[in-house]
Amino acid sequence: MTYAAITGWGAAMPPSVLTNADLSTFLDTNDEWIISRTGMKERRVSHISGIEMAIIASKRALACAGLEGKDIDLIVYGSCSSDEQVPNSSSGVQAAIGAKHAASMDVNTACTSFLYSLSTATAMIRTGVVKKALVIGVEIISPFMDWENRNVAVLFGDGCAAVVVEASDKQEGVLGEQLGCLADVRHTLRVRGMGTAYCNLDVTAGITSWDFDGQEIFRHAVQGMVAASAAVMKKCGVTAEDIDLVVPHQANLRIIDAVVSRAGIPAEKVMLTVQRYGNMSAATVPVALTEALDEGRVKPGSLILMPAFGAGLTVCAHLVRWGDRVTPLGVSDADFPPAKKTALEQVNAIRGKKAETAVRSAEGMKHARLVETGVK
Repeated sequence: MTYAAITGWGAAMPPSVLTNADLSTFLDTNDEWIISRTGMKERRVSHISGIEMAIIASKRALACAGLEGKDIDLIVYGSCSSDEQVPNSSSGVQAAIGAKHAASMDVNTACTSFLYSLSTATAMIRTGVVKKALVIGVEIISPFMDWENRNVAVLFGDGCAAVVVEASDKQEGVLGEQLGCLADVRHTLRVRGMGTAYCNLDVTAGITSWDFDGQEIFRHAVQGMVAASAAVMKKCGVTAEDIDLVVPHQANLRIIDAVVSRAGIPAEKVMLTVQRYGNMSAATVPVALTEALDEGRVKPGSLILMPAFGAGLTVCAHLVRWGDRVTPLGVSDADFPPAKKTALEQVNAIRGKKAETAVRSAEGMKHARLVETGVK
């Protein structure tokens, strides 16, 4: 039987840090309020595009695996914040890393996008369609964040990580997964102002606002991840005691604590990055996995549980058996260009641009209605 081992990994975290104190300069909040409710102390704001972050992470992952872009057969770009609708973002990565013969696709299941992408690549390797794949989890949320909405503005950050997955005859990589979607509560998390539904006279695309029902999201997220985790462990014939490390979606410290507690897994087995990076949506799991490797928390043969949820509400849990190697074969010199603005300056620039766009939109709609009614 063919398996799909993870042989390379690399993160690309923006250097600009947005602290809770920074947020308190334009929101009615403070450090204590944010930490007590989310566990978050800071998050990152990217000064480059999502594709550019993905290129850096991909080059680092390839070097870690001892491969070059030309060796890759498939690129799966997991994100809900693609740079453009058309063309797909994965093709931008493909061109930059020289993966001339690769197939490329984007996957959007919101915060679960990386794990769904990992399932996609694993399935294609198992069936013999491809042998080597690059799987990316990347988000650049800051440009479409509703920075005036405290409920969401304190939660999210930008970031990226990628892994290389290769065909193997050893029992490693994704041993099993449980995928699902609680579609009847999809309305609890919605970003308005993105997509063709908003390209009309009443709403201007790009002026975003968020629907975010925190209590409902918490309840369904916890229930969904606990159920998915139990299902995949049962499917693979393992128990909570067999799990060496949990690398969960870093949505909120309260959610993570509730999931691992109900799953019967000790807190010391959980990898946390939420305090440093906030919720990076599709990037949280691969970034946390990369940092767990850097910190020596992943050992040869480790059994890793990766539960997640996202808008939709998509839910999943993956059980991964790590291989023998936990150190990189090589290192890439790919890195971020210097940032010309601080994270707070970047956010304030976004806020100002959105305010200007909103004014122009309102004036444009007023003029259009006057024309329509024959006043002008």
